[in-house]
Amino acid sequence: MPRLPGVPTVRVTRQLPRWSEVRQNIQFRAASADPVQRRLDNALTIGDLRRIGRRTTPRSVFDYVDGASESELTAERNVRAFSELTFHPDALNPVSDPELDVEVLGRRWSLPLGFGPTGYTRMMHHHGEAAVARVAQAVGIPYGLSTVGNTAVEDVRAAAPDVDLWFQLYPTSQEINAELIRRAANAGCSTIVLTCDTAVSGKRFRDDRNGLTIPPTLRPSTIVDMARHPYWWVNKLTTEQVSFASLKFLASKYKFNEIADRVFDSDLSLESLDWIRDRWQGKLLVKGILSAEGAKAAVEHGADGVVLSNHGGRQLDRTPAPITLVPSVRAALGDQVPILVDSGIRNGQDIVAARALGADAALVGRAYLYGIMAGGQDGVARAYEILSSEYRRAMQLLGVRRTVDLSRRHVTLPGEQ
Repeated sequence: MPRLPGVPTVRVTRQLPRWSEVRQNIQFRAASADPVQRRLDNALTIGDLRRIGRRTTPRSVFDYVDGASESELTAERNVRAFSELTFHPDALNPVSDPELDVEVLGRRWSLPLGFGPTGYTRMMHHHGEAAVARVAQAVGIPYGLSTVGNTAVEDVRAAAPDVDLWFQLYPTSQEINAELIRRAANAGCSTIVLTCDTAVSGKRFRDDRNGLTIPPTLRPSTIVDMARHPYWWVNKLTTEQVSFASLKFLASKYKFNEIADRVFDSDLSLESLDWIRDRWQGKLLVKGILSAEGAKAAVEHGADGVVLSNHGGRQLDRTPAPITLVPSVRAALGDQVPILVDSGIRNGQDIVAARALGADAALVGRAYLYGIMAGGQDGVARAYEILSSEYRRAMQLLGVRRTVDLSRRHVTLPGEQ
């Protein structure tokens, strides 16, 4: 551009830099001697943990966590639904130290977030479910152990004596469920989470292609890929064999794959819920609800609350993203029934949106599994740290001082004004 007439040239006085000034402007972060810690220090988002987990874990194991059923449309829809929400901050409302804690199901949580149940956690990392429970205990949130977890409920309780421990129950035979309910009660579980969206297992093509089936049908390429991850397979070979730990009492009757077949029950009905309610004295949540009508029926039959969930897109494909259903379910149930939501949560802002739309709290599964694949127990802690800091920052930027003050005016769904 030609010089404008009448505008003087800028004159610059130059000098040699002083080392003291350079040192103030260039700060080097001390790198940890521990390679796992270095990886975690560099993870700023759940997406970063996912990328690290993909490098450190065999492809078949990573795909089990990352994949979903059929065309995986629902899993993609779950994440996209959060990205399409719009926040509306309160202007000129400074928040220096937001109160993040909240009361859910009669207990105080440090954050409206729980670690939801996931199966085969020790397959992802040998630290397994006990590590997740210990992190939940340390930060003050609940942890749900899956029926198909690889650590028995008694061992999880021993590892984390003070955690708010839940037990996720798949509806199976009354004999098996009665035994699992008895053991959950003896282990001091506060809550049973009855999963109602697993009449049969969803079809997950990634697992089929990798041979990660029950029983396993591993392909040569899968075995070669596992060999490329010596840290993973050495730990698998030198620690307890992966199994359905809470279902070992069935081993004398059934083979491993036969036990898996008995986990799901296509005859689940409201009468099944009645049967469980009669035998369980603690809190009871029904997980897998995707309609206001289903939520009302569950509560009418004894549920203390519901978890809006499509199993992270791992069961029926083409279902709605649960976050979009929160307002209608809240309107149907009123203000007193706890509503939790999962599926697609990857950021602390997603938890803020869930609360603002009317949910009491959110549950995550993949988010902490990416963490455990990236760095075991420390990776789970890093996942919580990321979500918690994102939640805190979002509260401050929204101008909301307390979690309980989040409301519908702070967020809109696509199409809303």
